[in-house]
Amino acid sequence: MKRERWTGKMGFILASVGSAIGLGNIWLFSWRMGAYGGAAFLIPYLLFVFCIASVGLMEEWAFGRSQRKGAIGAFKNVFESKKAGTGALGAALGFIPVLAVFAVYIFYAIVIGWLLKYFVLSVTGAFSTMNIPEYFGTFTGTGETIGWHAAAVLGTMVIVLFGVRKGIEKANKIMMPVLFSILVILLIRSVTLPGAGDGLAYMFVPDWAKLAETETWVMALGQAFFTLSLGGATMLVYGSYARDDTDIPSASMQTVLFNFIASLLAAFAIIPAVFAFDLDPAAGPGLLFVTIPNVFDQMPGGHIFGILFFLSVVFAGFSSSVSMLEPAVEGFMDKLGMSRTWAVIVLSLVAFVIGLPLDTSMARFGLWADIATVYVLPFGALVSAVVFFWIFGADNARAEINKNAVKRFGKWFEPYAKYVFVSVALLVMILNIAFGGIG
Repeated sequence: MKRERWTGKMGFILASVGSAIGLGNIWLFSWRMGAYGGAAFLIPYLLFVFCIASVGLMEEWAFGRSQRKGAIGAFKNVFESKKAGTGALGAALGFIPVLAVFAVYIFYAIVIGWLLKYFVLSVTGAFSTMNIPEYFGTFTGTGETIGWHAAAVLGTMVIVLFGVRKGIEKANKIMMPVLFSILVILLIRSVTLPGAGDGLAYMFVPDWAKLAETETWVMALGQAFFTLSLGGATMLVYGSYARDDTDIPSASMQTVLFNFIASLLAAFAIIPAVFAFDLDPAAGPGLLFVTIPNVFDQMPGGHIFGILFFLSVVFAGFSSSVSMLEPAVEGFMDKLGMSRTWAVIVLSLVAFVIGLPLDTSMARFGLWADIATVYVLPFGALVSAVVFFWIFGADNARAEINKNAVKRFGKWFEPYAKYVFVSVALLVMILNIAFGGIG
């Protein structure tokens, strides 16, 4: 079959931004800023995201574009062409990042189901009549989530069914501008609340002493590395749909910048409001499902702002979930010869059925999420980097990244990517396990 392509650079960037902007941008980035030095945290974060993580983004895009395959087919091609082993070995290694991202999708769809439920609750104004912390505890980990989980899987399935241009790209061209617009509206409301200044100080008054703490640098590295959907599968398959005239270095910088702006907008929209109502900014994922509903329940005009907020996080969730399903869909189409329709339907059903036991037990949900994100996903990113920069070759990798680029990387890029970036990818995997998750 003729391989699909993005319509152009902007469609490619918006789809990639949609993949990168996930729920972690909404609750994790702003909390980490405050907890690890406010504005001081931005120094290691920006250093890592522009100088390290962006290399991984370019690597995965260029790898996919050069082979016109997802991870399984791309790894197989490289192993065969470089006589580094059998094609079967390459395919097996390529299966690891695809499996990792699919495993993340399985539990991520459940969380999107929770968000859909909360969006409905915000529309109906139910937050004003319920005990929100108690409700979250009695809703999650029960059979009541199954229907919402199914709705999340169905929504993702419909988008991916329409393909690269008419599905993933078109959906992101709608969702991303709406998401940014909503965040700006929420930002204006949040920073104008009485007491919002304490939240702004929490985020932006620098605590320079934090830069002397190892954990600040570790968390900044994790935030930078995982915020761009690096895992050896998603951005690789997105790169495989890129046109030959795509300027990968330029697109990478734009994607990193848009992702950073989204994180800042979310921080401005959430943290000042949390402080205005004297709530906990370090509530973790509970910030979305307990703290924020309490904020909107107390805020003048909170009903409308609550609807807008949960609509924005639903968009952020779906834009990421479609990017998690697509690598497995592409693998089924490429290796098994399935049509897109059947690949999407089969994989969606598999993801939903595997996720059912996670619906009814938060212990099982947490264990699955930890295995997928702490162990398997960073290993997939490391494998992809090793295959591209070491087996395919740093010189070939630089040539692919420079292809049709206005500003090209010189010879210095080869040892930087081969030794520095790959070493950092290994370090991220080790730290992720040691800290129980840093992304």
